[in-house]
Order: sequence, then C-alpha cells, then structure tokens
Amino acid sequence: MNGGLLFLLQRATALLLAPLVVVHLGLILYATQGGLSAAEILARTRGSLLWGGFYGLFVLAVAVHGAIGLRAILGEWTRLRGRTLEAVTLAVAFLLLALGFRAVRAVVGVP
Repeated sequence: MNGGLLFLLQRATALLLAPLVVVHLGLILYATQGGLSAAEILARTRGSLLWGGFYGLFVLAVAVHGAIGLRAILGEWTRLRGRTLEAVTLAVAFLLLALGFRAVRAVVGVP
C-alpha cells in the first residue's frame, strides 16, 4: 500500500483515538470509583446504539492504527517485505477487528 496513504491513516487514527481513549479511561474511573459491578455496567450498556457506535469506532481505529504501526515495526526488525509483510499486517488488522467487534457485541448485547 502507498506509504503516503499509510502515513495519513496512521495520523488520522491517532487523532481519533486520543479523545476515544480519554473517554474510555474516564468511564473506567467513573465505574470503578462508583463501585459498579460488571453486571451493573453491562446492564447500562445493553442495547445501547451509542455505546455500540462509540466502541465500534474505537475498535476500527485501533485495528487500522495498530496494523500500520506493526507493519512499520516488522518492516524494520524482520526480513518480511512486499506481499508477505502486507499479508501479515492485514491478517493482524482483521484479527483485531474480529476480536474487537466480538467484545463490543458482548458488551452491548447485539446478537
């Protein structure tokens, strides 16, 4: 894939992830300081399109950002090049997407 496009995607997802991480950490602090149990948290998130969209966007940004970063690291530290490097990083991106959306589905309760 074009290096310039990857650069822009990496920076764009970083800009997107920054506020998403802040909100996510804020929610964790709110939940833990409030003494909410896992069951109480899940009861509040069940069926919520808002939380599903928020965490779905989070997963998408993480998958793209992480795969591009991993591609750069593997390109520097290993002998992976060309199609092999692309295939490995694409597989990682799809794995992150699959696991992330599975978690979102479990938290939001969408079948």
